[in-house]
Amino acid sequence: MAACAGALGANAGSAQVDLPRARPEEVGLASAPLATGIAEAVNSVISSGGISGAVVGVARDGRIAYLESFGVQDASTRAPMTERSLFRVYSMTKAVTAVAAMILQEEGRFRLSDPASMYIPALADVVVLQPDGSTRAPARPITVEDLFLHTSGFSHRTSAEYREARVRERDMTLDEMIGNMVRVPLRFDPGSQYLYSEASTVLGRLVEIWSGRPLDVFFQERIFKPLGMSETSFWVDPARVGRLATVHTPSEGGGLRAVEMEEIPFTVRPALLEGAVGLVSTVPDFLRFAEMLGNGGELAGVRILRASTVETMTRNGLSAEIMSNRRGGTGWGLANVSVLVDPAPNSGARAGEYRWDGSAGTEFWVDPDSRTTLVTMWQSQPANPDQLRQRITAAVREAIQP
Repeated sequence: MAACAGALGANAGSAQVDLPRARPEEVGLASAPLATGIAEAVNSVISSGGISGAVVGVARDGRIAYLESFGVQDASTRAPMTERSLFRVYSMTKAVTAVAAMILQEEGRFRLSDPASMYIPALADVVVLQPDGSTRAPARPITVEDLFLHTSGFSHRTSAEYREARVRERDMTLDEMIGNMVRVPLRFDPGSQYLYSEASTVLGRLVEIWSGRPLDVFFQERIFKPLGMSETSFWVDPARVGRLATVHTPSEGGGLRAVEMEEIPFTVRPALLEGAVGLVSTVPDFLRFAEMLGNGGELAGVRILRASTVETMTRNGLSAEIMSNRRGGTGWGLANVSVLVDPAPNSGARAGEYRWDGSAGTEFWVDPDSRTTLVTMWQSQPANPDQLRQRITAAVREAIQP
């Protein structure tokens, strides 16, 4: 096992700890859909030039039933993809931030109904953009719950308004980024709509305020170290750079070319520690996080959250009015996950499944009814070539036995 140098969320000097292994049938999974279905899906996208390689892990009841690597980390060097390959997980960071915040909620540090400006006074200064371009005061304050549910009115980091205002750069501090966000008008009144946004970065700052700890330190002390997630951090130190998978995009002349998604790459320690994006992890590490959620907040005798808290976090929290304008049968939970409310007929999906992904090609998925978790990681733009995520999830659903 590879040792991990410690910085910004890495567990200094410790080796990655995998969940125990089991044959699929030992945990109620059929081998064939896993071995054949996943491999065929991944290898087809590698062959067609969509990705250079991938790692896929499936666990049930706290044991890994499937963990395989495919292809290469880098199309130029041909370094092989391995179980220890590191990936930029981008928005999967949001779920970690949500767990961190709810640890503090259990300790009584805040209420979901609290105005967020109680803790960050600058949030009292937000205004709402109107159709004619003018602004007005919001109908009500942004609450902490709005930050979890993306009903705050904030925009996404890639939105035109945030790009124009240079709201987010990885060389600024959290306070600087939030100050920039406040100066851009909200898209709507808090609580009235859902818009996937940078609200999780504000929530990350609140974790710092409530805990009195920097975000990376809190993650390390209260989540990563207890769960044995020794490879998950906010940057890749020099000792681990050789295991960081390259982000690729299709080249005009065929094949793949490397792309850097950030001006400050993940091999450099950033000033900005974002609750919305920023973590680097491995499939075995994130399986431990997903299994903790799927097991009601506990893993291998270590409890991170109460089971009742996880149940609340992983069910739809959006109002009926907001849900009436959504498609795809999905809601959104406090865990910063998409929650399946109304499965499509004959899809094999179950109500209550939840998942989220990252913009460089990573995803985690939990089916609490069958106690099954799935983590897939590759690094590509676009993030989901040939619907690879859905094809892998379908293979896992097929493998689940009654």
